[in-house]
Amino acid sequence: MNLTLWHQTKFLPIKSGAIALILLMAATRFHHFGDTLSLPDASLAVFFLAGFWSGGIVLFVTLLLEAGVIDYLAITQFGVSDFCISPAYVFLIPTYAAVWFGGRFSATFSTHALTHLPAKILVLVASISLAFLISNGSFYLLSDKYPDTNWLEYSSRFMQYYPPYLQYSVIYVALIYLSTHLVRQITGLNSESVWPKI
Repeated sequence: MNLTLWHQTKFLPIKSGAIALILLMAATRFHHFGDTLSLPDASLAVFFLAGFWSGGIVLFVTLLLEAGVIDYLAITQFGVSDFCISPAYVFLIPTYAAVWFGGRFSATFSTHALTHLPAKILVLVASISLAFLISNGSFYLLSDKYPDTNWLEYSSRFMQYYPPYLQYSVIYVALIYLSTHLVRQITGLNSESVWPKI
């Protein structure tokens, strides 16, 4: 194999699709639920789509590092609250792995068959739900922000935060998937030219 080609495919998985996901996370990660001036955080959708389009482990690690750098800059340079930084922060790794692997699993279904759409949606919702349980549950138990932990309080917080957590992620995935599908149909591009297979 040509050394240059091997280097490009093994160590530099940056293609237009990966760059778009990196930019989307950079543009939205500063605010979880958005406000009048910012979009809601797209990180879960970014990791799901990176897995779905087989971005590879290098892209997964790149996105993890990007998330950490953005959080650091948001807190130290832009005055974003550090409320969410706690011993539970490390649980964002399995949180994002859950949606990334959900994307990988969803990709095993036929890409264009409408009969597989319900299964893909189920995998998307299940992986986002698992991610929520990991991140929210670990924060609730390990952050010391809730000294009187009990199931009643946790269930009320679950009902408060889970619906937007799921809603924004599903909307992002649906819009991005449909947009890229439409662009591929119009241009004739396939995912191989946009997404690395590593």
